[in-house]
Amino acid sequence: MFLNKNQQIIAIIVLKNQNIQSSAIHNKILKSGGDISLITVKRALSDLAKAGFLIANGSGRSTNYNISTKGRLFLNIDAHEYCSIEPDKRYGSSSYNFDFFSSLPTNIFFENELKILEQATDRYQERTKDLSEAIQKKELERIVIELSWKSSKIEGNTYTLLDTENLLLDNKEAVGKTKQETQMILNHKDAFDFIRKNKDRFKNITKRNLEDLHKILVKNLNVELGLRKKQVGVTGSIYRPLDNIYQVDEAVEALSNAVERLKTPYDKALMVLAGIGYIQPFEDGNKRSGRLMANAILLAYGCAPLSYRSIDENEYREAMLVFYELNSIAPLKKIFIEQYDFAAKNYLVK
Repeated sequence: MFLNKNQQIIAIIVLKNQNIQSSAIHNKILKSGGDISLITVKRALSDLAKAGFLIANGSGRSTNYNISTKGRLFLNIDAHEYCSIEPDKRYGSSSYNFDFFSSLPTNIFFENELKILEQATDRYQERTKDLSEAIQKKELERIVIELSWKSSKIEGNTYTLLDTENLLLDNKEAVGKTKQETQMILNHKDAFDFIRKNKDRFKNITKRNLEDLHKILVKNLNVELGLRKKQVGVTGSIYRPLDNIYQVDEAVEALSNAVERLKTPYDKALMVLAGIGYIQPFEDGNKRSGRLMANAILLAYGCAPLSYRSIDENEYREAMLVFYELNSIAPLKKIFIEQYDFAAKNYLVK
């Protein structure tokens, strides 16, 4: 369901003000300078409730409205505008949503979006037929270099693309970089090699394959292995992940179950990308694990892996923050579609 302008305004008011009645919503619209009748508000609320975007409690004038998991998931949020608000003044939640994964629909991509992804995959699979060993080797080197560089750059690594190429092809460390930066790049290469050689393990996410992948990504980086036992924070966000190892374990299981229910590889990969970051199951390396696990799922289903090469780091971080605080997947979904289409056109990795 695509929301029209009035529905979008009303859905955001409900998101900001839980347990709110139609008259209160109407008053807020009028105070903000809007010009919508109460009848229009009630009609929009009814449509949103029927579509599963809102949850209605009570009856008649006493009906209160809350936003549902589906409503949060698909609400079209301007990530840059939202993140330009100081963290403590945002209207998002600082708490983990325990009902989120169990309430997910089986499809995250709309029909028109899915068509774009499937057409990109068709082109990709046609392009990767009958490749010579020399081409396969060269293409594998290229995506590993670009993925290792960009994914590390998102984490603040200062290696350039050329530095990364020299390191991975010639074992030449860049001058003036820390050992940790060098190791992060090398770990990305090893992680991609691991998921590519073990495709059959990654049609869904499990605690074991997630921990195995994380172990490779944080090798020699002084990061504790296994699920974290202490609190972590998210820089620039009001969101605070779970701080109890038993709840973290349950959250990983809930994510695993949700991914298994999702219908397409694209749905699975996107939710893994967002969900691992949301849970923050490890002491460090969570977003890296999410990016590589998403690629593991794509490769397992014969799809193109993402390098994230053309991504804007700030746009990516803002999209992740919107998911953490509002559970809206819309900004990250847009990035995923763009990056997948780019990957299918630019890489030849089988």
